[in-house]
Amino acid sequence: MAAWAASAPLVAQTPGGGLSVATADGWQPWEESRDGPVRWPAADPRIEGAVSWTVAAPGVEQGVLRLRGPGGWSVSVILIRLDPAAVVFDVVVPPRSADGFAGRWRVDDAPDDALVAVNAGQFTSGPWGWLVQEGRLRQPPGSGSLAPGVAFLADGRVGLLPPDSLLLAEGVGAGFQSYPALLVADGEVPGALRNAGAGVDLTHRDGRLALGLLRDGRVLLALTRLEGLGGLLEVVPFGPTTPEMAAVMGALGCVRAVLLDGGISGQMMLREEGSRRVWPGLRPVAAGLVVRPAPNPGT
Repeated sequence: MAAWAASAPLVAQTPGGGLSVATADGWQPWEESRDGPVRWPAADPRIEGAVSWTVAAPGVEQGVLRLRGPGGWSVSVILIRLDPAAVVFDVVVPPRSADGFAGRWRVDDAPDDALVAVNAGQFTSGPWGWLVQEGRLRQPPGSGSLAPGVAFLADGRVGLLPPDSLLLAEGVGAGFQSYPALLVADGEVPGALRNAGAGVDLTHRDGRLALGLLRDGRVLLALTRLEGLGGLLEVVPFGPTTPEMAAVMGALGCVRAVLLDGGISGQMMLREEGSRRVWPGLRPVAAGLVVRPAPNPGT
């Protein structure tokens, strides 16, 4: 079980009735989704054990976690686990149109050699906040204490950098900024996700897309999809609260994590056995994250 942080309140004060997780023995209550630890020093064995992983490509694994919420609704959490030693990450921003309007991107636009693609960051009229492409700073950081930068370093590592460090960040080949952070420092749940009135809506339910870093350096992507009516409800923007999504990422072993744009923007592509599997969004976005095979894996 996860230990409690000694220097913080005993439990995160988040509303809701808690989630249940689908296991081999049926649906089991998972109270940590409601009154979870304020720090996740390790994965929750019950959640880890509820996921079976399959290899989609070298360095790419796929799994599914099923959760049920108060009232009986259920979601599939589509999980992709990536080894940075075997893949490379690119941030794609379509060019603006002649009238200056930001370009728009879907996972269907990912190139033929892409193994994985998701929408990246948050958006206004274009990509929001810090943006690095091909080692060059394209946009300065946006402000916000819960807005870390997702940094793909030139040496192959991936980092989630504090927002106040982004202007001084070195060795970044590509990167973008997003909001809000779900886990910071060493698996800590930010106070704004534990206490109402601190700027984050703790009760809103939505479709979610999150990116996290596991303790061994691998990257975890998690996209929620509402279940029901034979898959017709998948694009309905309903699912975990932000605190619940923080618990999901912590229970899966992430040390740091951040939400990407979810709702009707959340979308994912995975190449399995030469074919593309797509979980579409209802609208195009201003930037994408594309994962390709590394030219020299492991070097």
